[in-house]
Order: sequence, then structure tokens, then C-alpha cells
Amino acid sequence: MLIGKAGPATTAICTSDAASIEVRGKDLCRDLMGRLTFTEYFFLLVTGREPTDKQRFFLDLLLVAIAEHGLTPTAQTARMTYDADPACLQAAVAAGILGCGSVVLGTSELCGRVLMAAQERVKAGTSAADAVLAIAKETRARGDKLPGFGHPVHHPVDPRAERIFELADREGVAGSYVALARLFPAAAAQAWQRPLPMNVSMAIAAVLLDLDFPAAIIKGIPLLARTAGLLGHLAEEQEQPIGFLMAHHGEEAITYKKK
Repeated sequence: MLIGKAGPATTAICTSDAASIEVRGKDLCRDLMGRLTFTEYFFLLVTGREPTDKQRFFLDLLLVAIAEHGLTPTAQTARMTYDADPACLQAAVAAGILGCGSVVLGTSELCGRVLMAAQERVKAGTSAADAVLAIAKETRARGDKLPGFGHPVHHPVDPRAERIFELADREGVAGSYVALARLFPAAAAQAWQRPLPMNVSMAIAAVLLDLDFPAAIIKGIPLLARTAGLLGHLAEEQEQPIGFLMAHHGEEAITYKKK
């Protein structure tokens, strides 16, 4: 039984035979290995083309920016899962990644959607400032959170977002999406009647869109980056286990209340 609408029965990613492996039309062993960095290879896998110097530079930058942020819920989950089954490293990594969603780590994708929606309004004749303000007010009216704004630690600014925009200016890649992102803080403050800090997710989405990165894969950047961060936590967990300690303190912090 075929479920859903299938596309053509083809793939352009990889094929192999007894003597060779071909990836995106290139010989893995004779061409790619030893020439491309992993960042360049990732871009090739996702887009089918090799990155420009600017695309590689900023993809590296964004991966570094979002890979690690301490004992986040994703890191705690991975550590506790590892302690429950030290023989299954992949399960611990998967447990951490499964916690990456619309609240933790996954908001860059939502930021991309917001920026593209603003861009569509600009193309239709609305000024950039009016387009951004309208989206902020509509989001507020729905009772939703504005993607890319707010952070439990970083305020009034997220230093990572500031650095990304600083380097985007320096390297000459800041385009229309970065310009739109920079209009959102004032719009958010007007809609919410208080300042909201722009976090790193909005900066990541804006730069990726200005660099012509596929919008559908924006969420893949924090997922790839945080996988590296989780592996760092799990390497430390092997030498200095704290997963069960965190679970113990978590249990002690919660009071049982009989209904």
C-alpha cells in the first residue's frame, strides 16, 4: 500500500559500486576526501553545490555559535539517557536532539518563516518597517510568541546575535533579510509595550536566507551543531558522570502534592 504522494523514483545524493562512491556527482575518494571540510561537505549534501567562501565562513560561524550553551534541557536529557544505558551512545544523542523544538533550539526555522513572510509583504508594496510592525502586532494579537525574541539568560541583547550581524556587515553579506531582522526589535517593543531581546535564532535565519541557503533546512543548522555539543557532554559524562545527580536534585526540588 502506497501512503502519500510519491515523487520520482530517483535520488541525486549518492550511489556506489564495488570500486567507487559518488556523492552529488563527485567521486568521494578521489575528489571530496582530503579537499572539502565537513562544513563544505554538509553544504554540498544539502544543496547539491559547493559553497562560496562567504557561505562556508558563515556556515562555520553559525555552527560554532549554536553548538553549545551549557546544561540545557537537551544536554541534561542526553546525559541522563546515557547513564541509563552507557552502551547506547546513539540513544543518548537522539534523546537530546528529540528535545529540540519550538521552545528550545528549533526556533531558527520559525524565524525564517517570519522573515520570508515580511519579505513577501515588502514585495507586495508594503514598506519594510510597516511589514515588520504588522507581523509583530498580529503575532501579539494571536497571543503567540514572536520567534527569535526573548531569552532566559541573555538580555538586553544576545551577544551571539550581535556578533553574527557584526560579521555579516564586515564581510558584506548583510542583505534584505538581515535588514528586516534589525527592524524587528523596535516593532516587538511597540507591539509588546516593552523591549524584547533578539536571540541568536533570528540572526541565524537572517544570515542563512541572505546567503541563499535553502529555507527548508534552516532548522538543520542548530540540529547539526547541537549534535556536536551533545557529544561533548557525553564524552564528559563518561569521565565525570552528573546525569543521575541532576535527576536526584530535580526530584528533590519538586514537592509531591496529593490532590
